[in-house]
Amino acid sequence: MSKTTPVRAPGEPLTHRQTLTVMVGLMLGMFLSSLDQTIVSTSIYTIANDLDGLSLQAWATTAYLITSTVSTPLYGKLSDIFGRRPLYLAAIVIFLAGSLYAGSVHSMTELALARGVQGLGAGGLLALALTIIGDIVALKDRAKYQGYFMSVFGISSVLGPVVGGAFAGSANILGFDGWRWVFFINLPIGLAALAVVFVYLHLPARHVKQKIDYWGAAAITLAIVPLLLVAEQGRLWGWTSGSAWLCYGLGVIGIVAFLLAEKRAGDYALIPLRLFRNATFGLSSLLNFIIGIGMFGAIAMLPMYLQLVKGLTPTEAGLMMITFTVGILTGSITAGRTISASGVYRIFPILGTAILTAAAVVMGFTLGVDTGLWVPGAITVFFGLGLGFCMQPLTLAMQVSVPQKDMGVGTSSAAFFRSMGGAVGTAVFISMLFSMAADRIGEGMKKAMGNADYLAVMGDPAVAADPANAKLFDFFRNGATNDSLNDTSWLHQANSTLTRPITEGFAQSIDAVMLTAAVLTGVAFLISFALPRKKLTDPVAAAPKETVAAH
Repeated sequence: MSKTTPVRAPGEPLTHRQTLTVMVGLMLGMFLSSLDQTIVSTSIYTIANDLDGLSLQAWATTAYLITSTVSTPLYGKLSDIFGRRPLYLAAIVIFLAGSLYAGSVHSMTELALARGVQGLGAGGLLALALTIIGDIVALKDRAKYQGYFMSVFGISSVLGPVVGGAFAGSANILGFDGWRWVFFINLPIGLAALAVVFVYLHLPARHVKQKIDYWGAAAITLAIVPLLLVAEQGRLWGWTSGSAWLCYGLGVIGIVAFLLAEKRAGDYALIPLRLFRNATFGLSSLLNFIIGIGMFGAIAMLPMYLQLVKGLTPTEAGLMMITFTVGILTGSITAGRTISASGVYRIFPILGTAILTAAAVVMGFTLGVDTGLWVPGAITVFFGLGLGFCMQPLTLAMQVSVPQKDMGVGTSSAAFFRSMGGAVGTAVFISMLFSMAADRIGEGMKKAMGNADYLAVMGDPAVAADPANAKLFDFFRNGATNDSLNDTSWLHQANSTLTRPITEGFAQSIDAVMLTAAVLTGVAFLISFALPRKKLTDPVAAAPKETVAAH
């Protein structure tokens, strides 16, 4: 090992320069994970068309979601046993292998497999980055550093749609199809992260003799996979179809089996049940899940509104979401610095959930077809601010509420519950949107048919002969259904007078979804008052230093 990177006792902080160097590698890794959740969203349509697998496109998203969510708690537990560094390096390598494979595929089935491999790596990138910061930085500075990590999440959520749209819109880049660079772009970033972490991150070695909770891992997989499947595919299958009920049943069996397995495993459980006896850990887990449902579902609605109702391109919608980054940067850094200085954290989840609820209510009552773009631009600032106030303090609270030997579990649990909530919220709210939109559009069309001016435009021969209106008149003949709303690419090229009932139906549906999200974040607001009134203290600083073998 280099003399410039000495091994330190657990919890003993590195120098500021060493910490910043390691942080660069960790933030690059986390950037890869969070970017990949959004960069594919604006390019998947192009990818699916090129690979002749439009009907299979959802599986590319579902595969990534399942493997990343399932693997998150596994990384946390295994890092407590074998150490953070080897697990983090392995996560980067797996993610890069999946990215290389995804950029080289020739069918949607292959892409789904490649995205699954990517997810296996991504599960460790976010959770382990925050855990490592907990290992190398004292609590008084940890909140500040982790605030920067939360800002990376916000930046990637904005850059993803913009970059994905730009690559998908390019026919060829350096001899490859433009959309393949959605995955190839990960390679230089990931290699840089791998090099920095390998060279500069040196932590005390762990030699913890402990069983691995294989039964718990199998049970949580059985619980999560079918529930995520039905959340993602339920709108296509039908929520009361045989496939949906099979997934519900398997999910319930998996949850019961997981609880029994964890109770039996005791201290070596994947997520030890004793941790939930700590009020801070239990309530923070619940808050992460509920906030994930309401918040990520709501965030999915804003780009929908900008594209479906206002007619922006995916790239333009991504650029509009830059205000979200402003909010999350402000919230994360403000919360981090305040917690570092005072140790007080409880006020931030209370403020954050209140801001999220207020923003969702305002969005639910104000967004319409004629609303100025400055309104959603301002709303996203407050969504980001609320997110920054919630994610950072709750992650920190879960870290310090568990024993040092379980910090990997504590940190990964925060990411796990938030990811589960986000997956459920996004899937259910998008399903709600299109289900309600079909009814609202149908009602709007009936009302429009009683308007003489509307009928005059519809009966105009020039309007009927315009090729831009061809799919619109097909829509009129087929009616508003989930199937007919699957492709709305023609919506803003067609006659604006005739499409008015359609855009109004989407706007009304998005408003209803946002008010539903407001109810959920309002529940989280009430629960946040139950968080213990105490300052965060560093359990490592008070504990005797251990003698450990070094790398």
